[in-house]
Amino acid sequence: MHDLAAYLRRIGFEGTPRVDLATLQQLTLRQPMAIAFENLDAFTGRAVSLVLADVENKLVERHRGGWCFEHNLLLGEALREIGFEVTDLAGRVVLGREPDAIAPRTHRLLKVRLDGMDWIADAGFGGLTLTGVLDLHAEGAQHTPHGQFRLRPVGSEQLVEYRSGETWLPMFRFDLLPQQMIDFEAANFQLVHDPASHFTRAVRVSRIEPAGRRLLRGFEFEFHPQAGEPQRETLGGPDAVLAVLRGTFGIPVEELPVLAARLAAVR
Repeated sequence: MHDLAAYLRRIGFEGTPRVDLATLQQLTLRQPMAIAFENLDAFTGRAVSLVLADVENKLVERHRGGWCFEHNLLLGEALREIGFEVTDLAGRVVLGREPDAIAPRTHRLLKVRLDGMDWIADAGFGGLTLTGVLDLHAEGAQHTPHGQFRLRPVGSEQLVEYRSGETWLPMFRFDLLPQQMIDFEAANFQLVHDPASHFTRAVRVSRIEPAGRRLLRGFEFEFHPQAGEPQRETLGGPDAVLAVLRGTFGIPVEELPVLAARLAAVR
């Protein structure tokens, strides 16, 4: 990482980072609270660079957000700079599908080894992004600051599930095969350029708050509190979307001059 201090300021890290569980937990909480998940480059037809300097410039210096390939690149490199042992992994997204559904490896996540234990970290799964780490070898529910998750084996892979009421729903599967940077390039390119990709068809933005999760899906603006019923609002048009992006998510929409027109085209 080129500027760890700038990254720590961006996410509001408190104290001195150390190679310990408290630092790992604080990083995985504060990054998705400070930096939005967003697909605005793909939605407006712009390339998404996975060069570390470009990702730092976008997410740290320009106060944009990003998706899993960017978020977990940034988090992984910050952890390595601090001294953690980090392995990049790839996942198959099965959200809204059967747990064993056939799916490509279009998700990036991290395995962090600390004091002989393996933890899963993931700062880039949109509206269900983890705000804590999961013990790779634990059975049953694991509590994070924003909900309960669990890991269970499905064939040769591990399935991450989240708890919704009394039901466990699938998010993604992964194995422990280490990935190289080039392994993510093809999936990143496909999600940016494929007309069938849901990232090119509608705005998808989310960010964590202490009290819950805020999501923007197209023109649907939602708040999912830690307790209680979700609050939903249909935004009236492109100007309302831009106002929410700027005001609620802190995204500098002025650097995306075609965004309003693109929103109007899919309204």
